[in-house]
Amino acid sequence: MHLLKERILKDGRYLGGGILKVDAFINHQVDAGLMMACGQELARRFAPTRPEKVFTAEISGIAPALATGYYLRVPVVFARKHRPVTMPDQIFLTLTPSHTKGREVELMVSPEYLRAGERILIIDDFLASGETILGLVRLVQAAQAEVVGIGALIEKTFEGGRAKLASLGVPIEALARISALHDDGRIEFAE
Repeated sequence: MHLLKERILKDGRYLGGGILKVDAFINHQVDAGLMMACGQELARRFAPTRPEKVFTAEISGIAPALATGYYLRVPVVFARKHRPVTMPDQIFLTLTPSHTKGREVELMVSPEYLRAGERILIIDDFLASGETILGLVRLVQAAQAEVVGIGALIEKTFEGGRAKLASLGVPIEALARISALHDDGRIEFAE
């Protein structure tokens, strides 16, 4: 998606160690117009999968998931990283490594919001190693729901996440695919 690529080149910063800083427009301060355009494009690509819900991980996945859910006209559910007092005793829980946090994090969701047989579209800000998305997949599977597609705003193709997810046999889409991040700050796109 040209608009997203332009914004990555303008405001994205490579910090080294595989970390692309996009918090000026995606995951700390959100450019609402850009996010809605991204959600509209993801919804267009995944509409044929007929999802009943969009599922993501807090916090960074919420904005693109919400925009996608808006255009698909389906609810958005996010896996929490901290258990609120309002969550029931019985939950779906998994552990997943976090590249930006440098440790494992818990992802949990209430069975009230993921139910057996539902068609679930997973949307996140990044597809990198695939570990967070695999954690979301495990939660969907624990609920006996069905993953019908996986979408991301940005894919770092050199981290191999797409290959880890390929065995799921569902469509995988990324709006901007990055093939290399260079120490001099250059960002190369796969297309």
